[in-house]
Amino acid sequence: MNTAPPDALARATPNPEHTTTIPSVDDGTTPIAEYAVLGDGQSCALVSRRGSVDWLCLPHFDSPASFAALLGTPEHGRWLLTVPDAHTVERRYVGDSFVLETTYTSASGVARIIDAMPVCDGRADLVRRVEVLSGTVTIEHEWIVRFGYGALVPWVHRVDGTGDTGGSPGIRAIAGPDSMLLRGDRLPVASDHRHRDVFSASAGEVISLSCTWSASWTPPPAHLSIADRITETVRWWEDWSGHCGYNGRYRDALVRSLLVLRLLTSSTTGGIVAAATTSLPEDFGGGRNWDYRFCWLRDAAMTLEALIESGYRTESASWQNWLLRAVAGSPEDLQIMYSVDGSRDLPERELDHLPGYAGSRPVRIGNGAVHQVQNDVLGEVMSALEMTREAGMPHDHDSWALQRVLVDDLITHWDTPDRGIWEVRGPERDFVHSRVMSWAALDRAVRAVEIHGHDGPVERWRAVKDTIRDQVLDRGWDPDLGTFVQYYGATHTDAALLQMAQVGFIDPTDERFVSTVRTIQQALSDDSGFVRRYSTTDSDDGLEGHEAPFLVCTFWLVDALARMGEIEEATTLMDTAVASANDVGLMAEQYDTHHERMAGNFPQAFSHLGLVRAVHSIDRAVRSRAASAASAAAQENR
Repeated sequence: MNTAPPDALARATPNPEHTTTIPSVDDGTTPIAEYAVLGDGQSCALVSRRGSVDWLCLPHFDSPASFAALLGTPEHGRWLLTVPDAHTVERRYVGDSFVLETTYTSASGVARIIDAMPVCDGRADLVRRVEVLSGTVTIEHEWIVRFGYGALVPWVHRVDGTGDTGGSPGIRAIAGPDSMLLRGDRLPVASDHRHRDVFSASAGEVISLSCTWSASWTPPPAHLSIADRITETVRWWEDWSGHCGYNGRYRDALVRSLLVLRLLTSSTTGGIVAAATTSLPEDFGGGRNWDYRFCWLRDAAMTLEALIESGYRTESASWQNWLLRAVAGSPEDLQIMYSVDGSRDLPERELDHLPGYAGSRPVRIGNGAVHQVQNDVLGEVMSALEMTREAGMPHDHDSWALQRVLVDDLITHWDTPDRGIWEVRGPERDFVHSRVMSWAALDRAVRAVEIHGHDGPVERWRAVKDTIRDQVLDRGWDPDLGTFVQYYGATHTDAALLQMAQVGFIDPTDERFVSTVRTIQQALSDDSGFVRRYSTTDSDDGLEGHEAPFLVCTFWLVDALARMGEIEEATTLMDTAVASANDVGLMAEQYDTHHERMAGNFPQAFSHLGLVRAVHSIDRAVRSRAASAASAAAQENR
């Protein structure tokens, strides 16, 4: 413990809008919205408002969790650092970064805790720093390491610091290939398979702590300066976010969403994971619990589009290289998802030892949807790659050769039933969205030849593209219902059809599209305007239970309304959707307006990329309306 004064970083004033009463320790399940996320470009941690790190997978996004209380109890691993008798808490990210600053106020004093996963040195660790700002406060510190998603109690021993290069004492937990090393100005004491400490600290005192993963067979890693690493981490994130040129109405929400997308992108491989967690429920207490810590080609391609549309280019090149490595081989072996490093084997299994978030079981790791046929995927990939071409980014011979092979393979199976964008575990269907995205894949291939000078059988591609379009307009449109339907022969619609105008399949002012949008609003929107993917009553997705509205679908509706010219309606819904984010700007997969709670994995790339693209759609619509008004005024003045 030392009494160094807080540095300039720590003197920043928290946002008073983020003040709330802290839930008590024994209040039960922590709401998803009570978590903030930390990350270093390799993995993520979830820390609750009351200072408990309840989820941490190191060294990678899809590594087994060492702290898994999120899906169980503290006995499944957590790192708690808090002021237990505080009556209010204020938290925020420092600037446009993922350095979290939480201020606790108790009857006797005020303390600030700064949490970060440093991004500057290639290590797999999390650092925490307590600063007492006034008075005297009680600090509670508990460190419970459980490797293997909470299943393995490690062997724990003290490290005196004399035998390693760091020269700093610590506590090291080891089980199998994993080790975690806790270092700090004050270390907790072992008691009943956990380490715990409760103490008082007064104004001016600073306690710094670090928790570092390393392979169990290697020496303890060296001790590094925590203050310097926090400062460098803030600078790194703000340098990255500073490349965004948007300064409009939704600037804060857009930049935070871009930061989340970057957070979920591997700095090493370029792979983009769909979310930081597994098995947060879509249906509380039910079985709709999935592992999203993998790289879906669809999600990654849409993330790429959101980043490019916001002015980012580097991530595109990195992702293209990841794509080439991941899908190398026969096109028949193309998967819809891969691990962060491009691995193909993602077997789904259940962890029976975990009770699940809010009792939602099973807890799953891996994802069985990896072997599904989803014919829409190549459309998203080709659309993203076309956007890179339009942005002037180079495509080498290998990249275009891969695209040609994949498009030629799509021609052989686009007309077969599949599982669709929502990865249903019910019957395969002729999903209209899958057909539309197959059209988009061929459309982008034709554009690559005709506009960007690549080679390919453009006449054949154009003919198949036209065939798909004719089929969708004939079999996917129900004139009696006045809507495009979820699949051929269905009598209900699907929110994924909101993308039809986004990809250029149909003009947004076409009465068939407008009618579909209004049908989706009527059939799939709740009273607040949030949109469900589809009706689980009308559509057999092979699962029991129901689900809350999907945030990305709500943002797709915003996008569609903006493209239709309904700017005021789009903006109203946008304001509602943005307000569903938690106090630090993060969104889960779904938002349950009835219970006013987040649902599904968190933070979710799909939700955040949907927000980014909706912002740009509104911005384009506003500019277009202004240009039209200016042109009309000029005509009048002639």
